[in-house]
Amino acid sequence: MIPEADLQAGDYGLVPTGEGWFVLNAKEGRWRIWPGVGARLSFEGDTDFARLGINLVVLEPGEPIGMYHSEADQEDFLVLAGEAMLIVEEAERALRAWDFVHCPAGTAHMIVGAGDGPCVVIAVGAREHHGAIRYIVSEAALRHRAGVEAPTGDPSVAYSHLPERRWSRYREDWLPDG
Repeated sequence: MIPEADLQAGDYGLVPTGEGWFVLNAKEGRWRIWPGVGARLSFEGDTDFARLGINLVVLEPGEPIGMYHSEADQEDFLVLAGEAMLIVEEAERALRAWDFVHCPAGTAHMIVGAGDGPCVVIAVGAREHHGAIRYIVSEAALRHRAGVEAPTGDPSVAYSHLPERRWSRYREDWLPDG
């Protein structure tokens, strides 16, 4: 039998520890704020899931989830609330609640918050080739503050313009009631 993992209470919320199954309410988890690219909850805690990364992301209008890139693994996104702009292979497409975005391996993409209020997105990525990423120069992404000036495979270069991330407790206005 697979044991239940512990949820450890910390200064910023609950964090799963160790191996095993668990249930974690997003409003009780430990969030990370990265000014310029939103607030996110990694359900993984301090240990990455081996095969699948999953994050709940809250974006204000104009905030991208990250920098325009392609990866060696599939990524998928589901908009749960609000509006967003998808930049994919240099095309732009408006997204609204319940729009699902599938990006096969190698698809250049990024999601940016849009509309009048926060956008909530579930981001899921496979981990077979974890770390194999290319940040690509894109005029569309640069217009939305979601692009790099020069191509790179180094995340520390792609995100060097942003302030440091900081831990946070859940903020009551991030997620819709439900």
